[in-house]
This record gives sequence, C-alpha cells and structure tokens, in this order.
Amino acid sequence: HCGLTMQQPYAVPVDPLLLVLIVFGAVCAFCWIASLITKDTSWVDRIWSVVPVVYVWIFAISALVDGKDAGRLLLMAVLVTLWGARLTFNFARKGGYTGMEDYRWAILRGRMTPWQFQVFNLLFIVLYQNALLVLITLPALTALEHPAPFGPLDGVLAMLFLAALVGETVADQQQWNFHRWKAAEVAAGREPSPRFLQAGLWRVSRHPNFFFEQAQWWLFFLMGAAAAGTVLLWTVAGAALLTVL
Repeated sequence: HCGLTMQQPYAVPVDPLLLVLIVFGAVCAFCWIASLITKDTSWVDRIWSVVPVVYVWIFAISALVDGKDAGRLLLMAVLVTLWGARLTFNFARKGGYTGMEDYRWAILRGRMTPWQFQVFNLLFIVLYQNALLVLITLPALTALEHPAPFGPLDGVLAMLFLAALVGETVADQQQWNFHRWKAAEVAAGREPSPRFLQAGLWRVSRHPNFFFEQAQWWLFFLMGAAAAGTVLLWTVAGAALLTVL
C-alpha cells in the first residue's frame, strides 16, 4: 500500500449558536407567514413555551458531542423542559391552541392603520418576541463556553428554580379555579364578586404568576453566571428584557 492510509472523512461541527439562530430564523418566518395567511397574530404565543426548550437542548447536546463536562447544561435543559411542559399545559387548557387570538392584538389592530399594524406585527410581535426567546436561553451558551464543574451553588439555584416553578403552577391553578367559578356565576345569572382574584398568592401580588415566571429566568441567568464565575455578562439581557416586557 506504499505506506498510505485512507483518511476518515472529517465532519465539521455545527456551531450551536449558529444552529439556534437558524431555528430562530425559521420560527420567525413561520410566525410571520402564518399571521398573514390566518389573520391571527398569536403564533408567537403558541411557540413561546416550545422553542426555548429546543434552544437550550441544542447547547446541552453540543456539550455532550464535544466531550465537555455537560452536567450543568443537562440540568439547565431539564429545568427549562419542565418550565416548557408546565407552560404548554396551562396555555393549552385555556384554549391557546384552538385558534384564539390574544385580545390585546385585536385592540392594537383597531387603533392602527393596516400597514402600521403589519409593521408592528413584523418588528415587535414576530422579530422582537422571538429574539427575546433566544436571549433568555443564552445563559446556556455561557455555561457551554465555561464548562466548570457542577457545584453547590448550581444545586441551590436549581432548587430555587423548581420552587419558582411550583409557585407559578400554584398561581396559575388558583387563577384557573377562580375563572371557572366566575364563569359558573355568570352562567347562573349572578354577578361575580369579587370580579378579580384576591385570594391565595393573588392576595400578596397582582401577578404572582408573572413574578415567578421572571424569577425562573433570572435564576437561569445565574446558573450561567455560576459557570462563568461572574454576573457581569451580556447574557443578562434576556432576563432583563423579559422583565421590562
């Protein structure tokens, strides 16, 4: 064989961030085109609890393929999967996947000319909100770039994330029970009193579900920060912009 050996074909690894951005582009295109065809701008709402799970698993699987210490990333992926499963269930039981459009978009459509609303639809509803769904998952990129060993702080943050997940579940269940009671009162011809929930977690916060939702993504950011050893990270933008939104 003249001392020659056949070389194995070399597979160029896919940059996980590039793959996330490709998925982001495909999701944006789907949401925008679907909104034009169906005249329904709530497509982002329907994928809200799904695509962050996909993004985080892309980073976690990349760590496994590269042979890095993937313990922290796998934990982050499992936590976000639990977040997504809970939110998907709650959105589904409220009829979110039955073609019901968010009432706020209908109000804004009525306040704008058709072209103004389509600009708003493309720039804010589709692009900005989908970009936000990428940003909130980027602490997983931080963990990928800093494969530090799993430590006690990670365990504490994971437990706090689960506690916030339970808190949001309880808040949503209390709201679900209240609105079912309210609908029954109206169906029976009675005036519901009170007209908005003021018991349970809702007694101490007007939006306890929003509080716990935001808390989970701040804790997710801190898990990435724990890997990097600092909170001075640009990936804080996701949790910060979610809070602003």
